[in-house]
Amino acid sequence: MSAEAVEAFASERSDKRLVLVTGPSGAGRSTAIRALEDLGYEAIDNMPLSLLPRLLDGPSPEKPLALGLDVRNRDFSTNALIELIDQHSARARLALQVLYLDCRSGVLLQRFSETRRRHPLAPAESAEVGIAREFDLLGPVRARADMLIDTSDMSPHDLRAELERWYAPRDGSGLAVTVHSFSYKRGLPRGLDMIFDCRFLRNPYWEAGLRGLDGRRPEVVAYIEGDPRFADFSRRVTELIALLLPAYETEGKSYLAIGFGCTGGQHRSVAMTETLAATLAKDGWQVSIRHRELERHGGADGLRHASDV
Repeated sequence: MSAEAVEAFASERSDKRLVLVTGPSGAGRSTAIRALEDLGYEAIDNMPLSLLPRLLDGPSPEKPLALGLDVRNRDFSTNALIELIDQHSARARLALQVLYLDCRSGVLLQRFSETRRRHPLAPAESAEVGIAREFDLLGPVRARADMLIDTSDMSPHDLRAELERWYAPRDGSGLAVTVHSFSYKRGLPRGLDMIFDCRFLRNPYWEAGLRGLDGRRPEVVAYIEGDPRFADFSRRVTELIALLLPAYETEGKSYLAIGFGCTGGQHRSVAMTETLAATLAKDGWQVSIRHRELERHGGADGLRHASDV
């Protein structure tokens, strides 16, 4: 989750908030739209993309907005949506956040089978073909999402509870922390508040037995911890974050995004993300984890809470 949009949500008046909700068919977009409506958002599903610029440039809404974007709309375009997000980020009249509801292909296939629905992108073919087409179409949007929630193992009730956790009106107490891992080769994730470079640590990529694994595996963590600089680096970063979080909370900050980067975003940054998140969760902070590069290759489930690890 990017802190850029969610921090704007915390600082802007509620009537200046806008959530764009999208994701593959069957992942829960309609459930999310109804849940946000129950939380006080003015909700519009299947919003034509061509109407969005007019809405964004119009008068300020009286209520926060939640707009569902569906690839079935005749004017839907991945490039047009990303361009619109970029243009809006430059103007920033409304605090915009892209909420992407993700789901594993096998689970989506099961859901279509249970409901006996045809996939909208493959009405005369198998649902599996339509799911693959939609994943390909939405891939760039998924990569640009500020909030990514994997609904594969969620019931509609679970999804509503998760959305309430992040989008219900806040009373000003509590600081939500998200820790990201990423690859410098693909650029910085949007909206990070703090970034730590892990590229100086010994790299498991050069060990044949570790190359195909990631920083969540004990053998990879042990290899990285074998670097004589690791313990001091980890301790100093943890102490710094422990010092800053109460100060940010006192100042009224609602969200904080911390990033760890390495060359490939698979080993060192992932290990540091997991280490810091586990420590913060143990200390009682509300912490979520996102591994950007692992998500791209299907090796992570998107946003998850450190307490779930």
